[in-house]
Amino acid sequence: MSTCATVSRELSEPLAATAATATTWLLIEQTGPWGAKALAESHLDAAVGRALEAAAAGTGVRVALIRRPGRHADCLPAARHEVFLAHTVPGRGWVRRGAVTDPAELLGLDFGALGAGEHGGFGAEHVGGPVALVCTNGRRDRCCALLGRPLAAQLTAAGHSEVWEVTHLGGHRFSPTMLVLPYGFAYGRLTAESAKEVLAATASGHMVPEWSRGCSGWERPGQAADHAVRLATGETEVDALTLSQRSAGAGRWLVTVRHRDGRAWEVDVVEGASEPARPESCGKAAGTPSRMDVAAVRALSVQER
Repeated sequence: MSTCATVSRELSEPLAATAATATTWLLIEQTGPWGAKALAESHLDAAVGRALEAAAAGTGVRVALIRRPGRHADCLPAARHEVFLAHTVPGRGWVRRGAVTDPAELLGLDFGALGAGEHGGFGAEHVGGPVALVCTNGRRDRCCALLGRPLAAQLTAAGHSEVWEVTHLGGHRFSPTMLVLPYGFAYGRLTAESAKEVLAATASGHMVPEWSRGCSGWERPGQAADHAVRLATGETEVDALTLSQRSAGAGRWLVTVRHRDGRAWEVDVVEGASEPARPESCGKAAGTPSRMDVAAVRALSVQER
């Protein structure tokens, strides 16, 4: 059976610079089944789900539902919902954890402030190990269920206590996909072994370039630049690099990447189209999804920094 993930792998489609962009994630526990548009198609009140989505629009906040791995019968709504808030801009990140009895309470959050990196005192600082969020929503794409759910189960069986299924991370064709907190790096085409390596690296403040799709706190040109500099230097510490980008015309960006040791680079990033055509999701017509190509990486002189 051919799937979007099979085709993408056969075409050796690059993983880099494909992560969903969000400066801040709002993750709400919701048990039971999920529909393709889970915020309005689950045991979460549909009006609340739509209102949360509207409140987040344009703020940099991305809202998703989470649940523990396992069977998800059409059960009664949960009386208590775990909530994670995570700001994922490198060097300024944080993760807060709390719980609500009614997700409508979350509509009282200041979404503009959340997107800018101000948590407003919600919950308490998350002090546990890395949080693994594995995309498993088969109603959105069958690859996420066929490949994501087994991965989540394997990680749970291996003793990782903070493994959650999540409704949508984007990039179905890179399944199984996983977002890891506290740093917000997304990964694709994982196995149980490579996912464990990612979680071990995250626990020590590092990322793993081989399966990285990018940090969600950066826009896609920045993700491409970050990845290119990491490959060139071998740097894997998550907070070692910061960046700024500016448009250089239609479909082109110049990204300045700075290392905490004072080094800096200018990265020329160009948007292109993936050829040949391939389905971005199972059941959809083949298309040519956008890709970010690095045209050049130039070390900046002391005067240019």
